[in-house]
Amino acid sequence: MLAALLAWSASAGATQQRQPVPRPFPTPSPGAARPADAPDPSGQAGTPTLGAVEVSTLVPDETTLGVMIYPSAQYITSYDADRGQRFHLFGTNSSFEEMVRYYSVVLDERGNRVFDAPATHLFETVRFREEQMTYRPGVTIKDYTWNGSEGYLNPIPGDGPQRFKTLIQIVTAPPGETER
Repeated sequence: MLAALLAWSASAGATQQRQPVPRPFPTPSPGAARPADAPDPSGQAGTPTLGAVEVSTLVPDETTLGVMIYPSAQYITSYDADRGQRFHLFGTNSSFEEMVRYYSVVLDERGNRVFDAPATHLFETVRFREEQMTYRPGVTIKDYTWNGSEGYLNPIPGDGPQRFKTLIQIVTAPPGETER
């Protein structure tokens, strides 16, 4: 009886060990900043590279994003959204209302308030095509000072302000999709 119990617990433990480790989604981009004490995933020291491209060159610009970036916005990171789309996060200490006014003018669109608490406003930049896209391409503005919060914690230590009042999320369209 004891031998059967030990054999069963050993096989149960082996079954648990064979399961793959869950992977977080969305996955950080190769250009995403890591904390200074985080190990280099490539195992190599020096300037991180992705193929022959230095990671520092992967910070998106207005051409890559298809939309203007607010002048004082600071790039935080980007994530793979699947089907050729990416989430790009920017932080700013300008107010939520100022960001909504700015993107209303830049995109020539009123957008939609999707949540009142915390205030979240969405501007669509490209018509959503379910068969080609996972997420709606656009600009989402979110107020991180709601309900007395100090703001969104800057994940890059020593880089700019400690917290951001407002976050700007830009979801790109898949390559070749440009019309509204």
